[in-house]
Parts: sequence; structure tokens; C-alpha cells
Amino acid sequence: MQKDKGFSLIELLIVVAIMLIIAAIAIPNLIRARIAANESSAVSSIRTIMTAEAAYALAYPDVGYAAALTNLTGSPPCNPSSVTACLVDTVLASGTKAGYNFVATGGTPSALGVNTSFVVGTAPYAPNVSGVRRFCGLNDNVIHFDLNPGLVSTLPTAADCSNPPFAAQIVQ
Repeated sequence: MQKDKGFSLIELLIVVAIMLIIAAIAIPNLIRARIAANESSAVSSIRTIMTAEAAYALAYPDVGYAAALTNLTGSPPCNPSSVTACLVDTVLASGTKAGYNFVATGGTPSALGVNTSFVVGTAPYAPNVSGVRRFCGLNDNVIHFDLNPGLVSTLPTAADCSNPPFAAQIVQ
């Protein structure tokens, strides 16, 4: 009598069970790693926007800071102007990047019509999936965050960024 070669059903089920256990351990770690990467990208993007705002204000002193995020970009080939400054890429200027939504607005203009302040804010578009913390920055070039305990996707405003919990927590 000849014995069949191969694996028995029990052996295959044991292998599948082991693979499922390994996946159950690995998947939460992968999600946390993706959230950390998205938050890091959000902070980097906030810094990029804040730097672009400063460059915009220097380039267009009669306007001050950009009135909107879209004023900081331009489609290639880009010709710099106060409407399309060519300072940030079109992906970031679209308002969504790496799991986060972004907004940048100029503050209330002075009597001469010059924006003397700005606010940049970002929040995860799928809280606890694409990111957790919300970030914001003002023209003082300090990035603030909140731990977002309510897991909201509301973009922070200038008032939010100036008051707790944002005001007390600074990204180093």
C-alpha cells in the first residue's frame, strides 16, 4: 500500500491559525505606524505652509500673508504672482495630503488691506484611522497640537490655536 504525499487537513488548519495569530498581532502595529507617519507628514506640511506664508509676505508686501492656501501654489509652468505664488506643491494646496485636511487663511486685513496674520490648521479626515492629533500654527511660526480626545475632524481656527488645549502643547 502506497502512502499519499502532502499535508493533511489538520496540518493546513494549524498553519492557517498560526498565520491569523501573527496577522492579529501585526495589523494594529501597522495601523499605529501609519498614523505616526501621517502625523509626521502633517507637521512637515504645516512647516512648509508657514515658511511659504513668510516668503509670500516678503514677496508681496502690499498683500501681506496669503488669503488662502491656493494662493501659495500654481499649476506648472507656474508664473509667480499674488494669486499663484508657486511656493507649495499642488497636492498640499489642494487641502488634502497623507490622511489630513489642511486650511490656511490670512487674518483680518489692516486698514491698508494688508493681511498681518495667518492661521494654518490640519486635522485627520478619518480620526483614529488616518491620524489622531490636530495641528495648527499662527504667524509666530510655532506649531501647536491637541490630542483630539473627541476624535473630531474639524479644522482648527485661529481662536482654537490661541487657546487651550492647543496653546499649551507645542511641537518641538
